Amino acid sequence: MSESCRNCSCLIMEIQNGVELCFPQFLNSSCRKPTLNWSKRVLLNTVLSFISLMTAVLNLLVIISVSHFRQLHTPSNIILLSLAVSDFLVGLLLMPVEIYRNSTCWVLGDSMCSLYSYLNCNIVTASIGNIVLISVDRYVAICDPLHYPTRITAVRTKLSVCLCWLYAKYLGSDYRELIFSKVFKKVFKKVSGLSSLFCDCCLYFRPVPYYPT
Repeated sequence: MSESCRNCSCLIMEIQNGVELCFPQFLNSSCRKPTLNWSKRVLLNTVLSFISLMTAVLNLLVIISVSHFRQLHTPSNIILLSLAVSDFLVGLLLMPVEIYRNSTCWVLGDSMCSLYSYLNCNIVTASIGNIVLISVDRYVAICDPLHYPTRITAVRTKLSVCLCWLYAKYLGSDYRELIFSKVFKKVFKKVSGLSSLFCDCCLYFRPVPYYPT
């Protein structure tokens, strides 16, 4: 018996032992269904949904406050505004999709999976970049307070924030191309008659062994 047949036999044994697949028709490439029971899933989704809602609402308040009052348009607050925007997008877009992805099988298709992966990398990278900018701003303010007004200006801060978001956009595009032009084409190139596999995101974020034929 070949190695691939033995691997497929092991997967069949797992199914017989109670392991459910999202797409049983693709036996050696499907992801497994989430195993949380109903009560734990409801509790977890409720808590995460509340956190997602509070993240979006509170950061939206920061965005409105800093944007509306001109006296708050300082270099430090400009960076905080940028961080609030990225965190608002995390609470509004990323966390709900993550809750859905961990609760059930991914059935939104390749395009939505690609878009989610791009936004995930883009927004998270922007958040990290904003935190780095805040660290640099505070370092200059503490270690060189006399030259802070001349070194950290509003124009330089806005330019730094724009560069941060542009780099996040570039990195997100490069990340999406890497994942969906190399990894998945390599993984699914031998799956005959399959034009779109709905658990791409499941397979990438929760990898399972791939058994080549």
